[in-house]
Amino acid sequence: MSRKVSNALGLVVALVWVFPVYWMVSSSFLDSTQVRSKDPVFWPFGGDASAYGRVFDDSFLASMRLSVTVTLITVVVALILAFLTAIAVSRFRFRGRKALVLTVLIVQMIPAEGLFISQYKMLEGWHLLNSILGLSLLYVAAVLPFTVWMLRGFVEGIPVDLEHAAMIDGCSRTRAFFVVTFPLLAPGLVACGVYAFLQAWNEFTLATVVMSPSNRTVPLWLRGLTTSSNAAIDWPGVMAGAVLVAVPVMVFFIIVQNKMTSGLVAGAVKG
Repeated sequence: MSRKVSNALGLVVALVWVFPVYWMVSSSFLDSTQVRSKDPVFWPFGGDASAYGRVFDDSFLASMRLSVTVTLITVVVALILAFLTAIAVSRFRFRGRKALVLTVLIVQMIPAEGLFISQYKMLEGWHLLNSILGLSLLYVAAVLPFTVWMLRGFVEGIPVDLEHAAMIDGCSRTRAFFVVTFPLLAPGLVACGVYAFLQAWNEFTLATVVMSPSNRTVPLWLRGLTTSSNAAIDWPGVMAGAVLVAVPVMVFFIIVQNKMTSGLVAGAVKG
């Protein structure tokens, strides 16, 4: 396949991927009549940002604060636990190590829906239903197996001889790890952090089960905009809400995109 054909194919794929995002943003500036028209309006000429004013209210801000808090807790706790677990199973030999790795792999295969009842009863018994701590606990448990498995590949890809060389030069084992190995793990930590962030930010079903209707994350808040009859749904408002929900994700990607790309590529060849 020639280079021109490859570029043209890549451009077509990019346009197909970008168009739904463009349609979401464009529709947020139209009025309901234009959005519901049989003739699609591709350019929002003459539109306004009134839909953003309608959805940017106290309920949106409350949902945004809840989602940001739960997501940050999930990312930080999951990365710390995954990092320590990955180091343990990669650098140390202890009884039950293989069983632990196998358990982590098996846990990933359990459908999330099969755990809903037990998770609900567990949080109910701990008085953590409809709480940030309870929801964060479930999200950490959901993302931890994959982050451990992914980070383990990064740790095993870094030769332990580098630490040994630093120890010969006078470093303690702890200092050798943090000076030599830890910086090399940064792309892996970023890649795992992105995965945990997306899982926690976009999660819908668990939040529906354990949170009350008055205490909603942003996916539940966005779903709440479409619960009326189809004729009464404010579709420009829904599109504006979707844009607002996507903004933190885009900002996060802009910040970590360089490290994330190198981390995903490195993780693809190590394991």
